[in-house]
Amino acid sequence: MTDDVELRRTQLATPAPDRQYVESAANSAADEVFLDLEDAVAPTERADARESLIAAARDLDWDDTILSYRINGIDTRWWYDDVIDVVSAAGEYIDDVVVPKVTCASDVHTVEDLLEQVEVNVGLDVGAIGLEPQVEDGEGMHNVHEIAHASDRLSALLFGPGDYSAAMGTPGLDIGQFPDYPGHYWHHALAQCNTAAKSADLPLIDGPYGDVDDLDGFRESAERAHMLGCDGKGVVHPNQIAVGNEVFSPDPEVVERAKRLVDAYAEARADGKGAVKVDGQLVDEATDRMARDVVAKARAAGIL
Repeated sequence: MTDDVELRRTQLATPAPDRQYVESAANSAADEVFLDLEDAVAPTERADARESLIAAARDLDWDDTILSYRINGIDTRWWYDDVIDVVSAAGEYIDDVVVPKVTCASDVHTVEDLLEQVEVNVGLDVGAIGLEPQVEDGEGMHNVHEIAHASDRLSALLFGPGDYSAAMGTPGLDIGQFPDYPGHYWHHALAQCNTAAKSADLPLIDGPYGDVDDLDGFRESAERAHMLGCDGKGVVHPNQIAVGNEVFSPDPEVVERAKRLVDAYAEARADGKGAVKVDGQLVDEATDRMARDVVAKARAAGIL
């Protein structure tokens, strides 16, 4: 990881037609906001929601926020115009397109091919808009490695626990929550997604925690995801943002130690050594890589 880190600690999902929520999202501390044309919008309103999204992308200040939007799945009648209408009218303001319910690499290629044609036709730089595939069922999980490597446009990989739970036939009714499970319910899914994401040098964003009033539960869910290597988490309410940003930022004490390790290893290398002992611990090339990752994230988060 270099010092040029794009933080995606929190990804705030906001219904595109709700202007009040969208304005609040634009002014929030979320690293990314995705304006939703899919699950958060009634089917009868999905076509009209595009105009609300276009107006918000054009009118509001997104300079300090990654602005993305979620199209409908490619098995629906809406997705085609979700790409054409929004990118044609507001593509210069859009950073990424979130593609839900991706089951294989060809799903990514389908959206990518249409997106490229729209970019060409309206005079946008080809490839400037990224793609974020969302893994939400068993087929997608089975093919997650090929999905992560499907395109150079990919800027993140997303895990969707709500639809994934429905696809797996689990008994729960609450998104992202299995408190009585004897262990970490999402361990396998997140570990598998993160292995695929990191093999393609992509961040992995864990899905949301639906109980917006349970910040302790949200924190625990975020901390577990962070331990597995996730880079951020979906949030469904602004009150979750501060906790998410904190969890996915390096701890200041860890940052100080990481900086000492980086400095000590650089000095050791300059002296022709391949390893050095710091605070009683062996520091080698692998440790140095971990420490440099922490330092880079800390600088991006304003901790250093």
